[in-house]
Amino acid sequence: MREIDVNEIASNIKEMCIEANYYLESDIKKSLFNAEKTENSEVGKSVLNQLHKNVDIAENEMIPICQDTGMAVIFLDIGQDVHFFGGDLTEAVNRGVREGYKEGYLRKSVVEDPVERINTNDNTPAIIHMNIVPGNKVKITVSPKGFGSENMSRIFMLKPSDGLEGIKKSILDTVRDAGPNACPPFIVGVGIGGDFEMAAILAKRALTRNIDGKSSSPYRKPYVDELEEELLTEINKIGLGPAGLGGKNTALGINIETYPTHIAGMPLAVNMCCHVNRHKIREI
Repeated sequence: MREIDVNEIASNIKEMCIEANYYLESDIKKSLFNAEKTENSEVGKSVLNQLHKNVDIAENEMIPICQDTGMAVIFLDIGQDVHFFGGDLTEAVNRGVREGYKEGYLRKSVVEDPVERINTNDNTPAIIHMNIVPGNKVKITVSPKGFGSENMSRIFMLKPSDGLEGIKKSILDTVRDAGPNACPPFIVGVGIGGDFEMAAILAKRALTRNIDGKSSSPYRKPYVDELEEELLTEINKIGLGPAGLGGKNTALGINIETYPTHIAGMPLAVNMCCHVNRHKIREI
């Protein structure tokens, strides 16, 4: 049994909230650079150049990449041989978010009630997903999610008879409907299977995977690789382009995660994300 002080979790999350909002992941930066080189629209190329400069300014001057510093989504993959001490784990996660958003001068965007709309003034509570895994380590994933793209996300409860074509149509329709509102070029996270809430969690988690990498899920089938490639091509044929001003780079990547489901259903979630696909991962 390994013991971990919850204060260590809070400290890591504080640092990760700041880093995620200041420094874009290398796979996204690389993809932005490649998109700028391949864009056939002069306006689109100019937009991508500005986005690239914005990322550099944020990193060099240590300021947020985007003014919407998001609602903090935290994934904790907790080894079953870990024992936490020193207080409540959920409180420690929220303390880490609270301190990170304060010390990093990050915008506080969370309201305490969806109808009354009173700001909590510290960007808590966070969205927390805990998963028990083998081992004695804790993997922390911090993903601040902006709501320009979040608002354009969709969940579908498809019928099994809709098949692969129904999946493709739903994803492409979601991207078209998102249009410029989700700040293209996009990264598209997709979850297929499970049930209503599992599909959405899969889609959210898909966004934390490198866009030039492959899923490590034991449930992944060979058709998913082909589906990712096909859909990325089809999305970029839409012609929406950077900032919705036209061009070939409507999306930088699409990540799909799958899970077993019920015989009577085929849940599908599409989590839209702009190019500021922020996430940091640490293992302690």
